[in-house]
Amino acid sequence: MKRIEILGENRFHKWENERTACRGIVVQNGKILLSYETVTDQWMIPGGGLEEGEDERECCARELLEETGIKIRPSACVLEIDEFYEDWKFVSKYFLGTVEGEGEIKLTDREIEVGMEPRWLSVQEIMEIFSHHADYAETDEMRRGMYLREYTALSELLPLLEY
Repeated sequence: MKRIEILGENRFHKWENERTACRGIVVQNGKILLSYETVTDQWMIPGGGLEEGEDERECCARELLEETGIKIRPSACVLEIDEFYEDWKFVSKYFLGTVEGEGEIKLTDREIEVGMEPRWLSVQEIMEIFSHHADYAETDEMRRGMYLREYTALSELLPLLEY
């Protein structure tokens, strides 16, 4: 498994907080599954925080089901991206997901507020969205960092995908 670091301009010399998230890349009928926030017009690879006592593959499967309603069987972790912003280290672990069925979407209150929806997009559409990460450098550091993370992950993992 490859590990990549992204160092935010606003990072502190030392980080004190850490959050691990597990994200699933799912391909079906030539398209990749993303989560889209309709209120903020923001895209991301579906996934979320690792809960206490949960293993990473369980986290990935749970988060994909909760956010998108898609049941997956995750691969072993294929990529880790460590991001450093202010006094935080954000760890994103990426898995390739095989669709096994559908279930019920269970969004958090925040995800409901931002109008989160699952969307299937072509590789070209996705890379176009995430390739503009630098456009947000002056206005939205959180989006810039997230889009850079997703662009980096997909650039690394596209050769492994059948789409």
